[in-house]
Amino acid sequence: MKMDIDVVFIVPNNSNKIYQDLSVSYSAIETPTWALLLAEASRKKGFKVKIIDTSAENLSDNDTYLRIKSLSPRLINFVVYGQNVNAGTTNMSGATRLSKYLKSKNNDFKISFTGSHIQALPVETLQKEKSIDIGFTNEGVYALLNLLNTNLEIKDFKKIKGIVFRDVDKILLNDPEIIVPQEKMDVDLPGYAWDLLPYKNKPFDLYRSPLWHAEYNENYRTPYAAIQTSLGCMFGCEFCMINIINRNDNSEIGVASNYSKMRYWSTEFILKEFKKLFKYGVKTIKITDEMFLLNPKYYIPLCEKLAEFNKNDELKLWAYSRIDTVKRPEILEKVRKAGIKWLCLGIESAEKKIRLEVSKGKFDDVDVSGVIKKIHESDIEVMANYIFGLPTDDLNSMQRTLDLSLELCTSGWNAYAAMALPGSMLYKQAVENKLKIPESYEAFSFHSYECSPLPTKKLKAYEILQFRDKAFHLYHSNNKFLSRVEKKFGYEAKKNIQNKLKIKLKRKIIEEKSF
Repeated sequence: MKMDIDVVFIVPNNSNKIYQDLSVSYSAIETPTWALLLAEASRKKGFKVKIIDTSAENLSDNDTYLRIKSLSPRLINFVVYGQNVNAGTTNMSGATRLSKYLKSKNNDFKISFTGSHIQALPVETLQKEKSIDIGFTNEGVYALLNLLNTNLEIKDFKKIKGIVFRDVDKILLNDPEIIVPQEKMDVDLPGYAWDLLPYKNKPFDLYRSPLWHAEYNENYRTPYAAIQTSLGCMFGCEFCMINIINRNDNSEIGVASNYSKMRYWSTEFILKEFKKLFKYGVKTIKITDEMFLLNPKYYIPLCEKLAEFNKNDELKLWAYSRIDTVKRPEILEKVRKAGIKWLCLGIESAEKKIRLEVSKGKFDDVDVSGVIKKIHESDIEVMANYIFGLPTDDLNSMQRTLDLSLELCTSGWNAYAAMALPGSMLYKQAVENKLKIPESYEAFSFHSYECSPLPTKKLKAYEILQFRDKAFHLYHSNNKFLSRVEKKFGYEAKKNIQNKLKIKLKRKIIEEKSF
């Protein structure tokens, strides 16, 4: 059979199990960053590529199989990331379900996986998942291109750095491959293959932002896109696995904090990508960088350029920042003029001692309330992130964190139960200390029925999850918060929040009062 496509990138979907009833209307559907980056890198080298976003199109496994059959690709690459830090593992549930189905239909399919889970646990993943032929052990750019330049036979696999692969009944792990260096970012990661994304009536209409990003207004959620101006993070928080994409060793369990590194595209290069999105009519955009407002050398010129496109204040952007890098009013003014109307801040805990136990380089004696006040005075809203169940948390410390969040009263509020995510130091420590780790991919999802967070010395897992879920409803039904939202965004915004609260997440370990 003639093979027309070199590689088809698959964006897997299992949102109904990951988000439960929230998946119907409320969970975001994000443009698949790494599928877009890998697709563009591949076709710039002359390879023929396609993207199948099963999440955006809500494709069944058989629909996907028929698409792939019609494309007849030499290689299938599942790109398993997502909009939350845990998504690389939780989305493995939908990815492996589909890969097993594809193998059952055609065992000759060459199936590869890219993503944080397989980067963290390459050998273990292939031992468990018989439908995977090849895994990429870091971001996979050079390994993928080198692989596509072969006939995709076992003898070829043995020569490719940066992969783990199946050789009949053996799992072989090759030497590591380098990641794209800073000086080659514009060349070897040459942008996004936006034109390969599916759409219904017009580009980007199958993608939707989180409700809060759209000012709690459904009309602003679509069209929507996510873009990165940098990759990685220079810090090494123990609960985070973001830097696992930078992996450069073959240890049994990869730990993201060992690979802390940031790389940037040039301002001119990123501005071209924004211009493409603006031409498509996309104005609601997430800047996905873990630390966008960290290095003024990169973010100030970009903000100044973006401000030229935002004369009518139509852009609705949001970005991540450390809370100790946005204290200066002149910086906040530039950020706001650029159309960045939300800043996402990792406050994590009200307790300084608890924060410092799980992070490196995190803020110390910052006046959190004062910083939030300055941000609000600059007409920028805050999505505040908190974590319940950090290693030395107890009910009192979690309550103090909740009380702090109520006092700060930000227009966005998000809290997770601490999870031992594969690729994080918490995961490695949990394995070494023989703590209970989730047995299924869905159990790593913050919102799933199977969710199983990490217990602490003082708290059972179900107590942490129960506290988190009650805190979510308490905060979002709080009159001070609702009044702020109504004053800022209108009555309908408040009603949309109240309607969302009608959806109650079901939790297995809470029902059973176990673990």
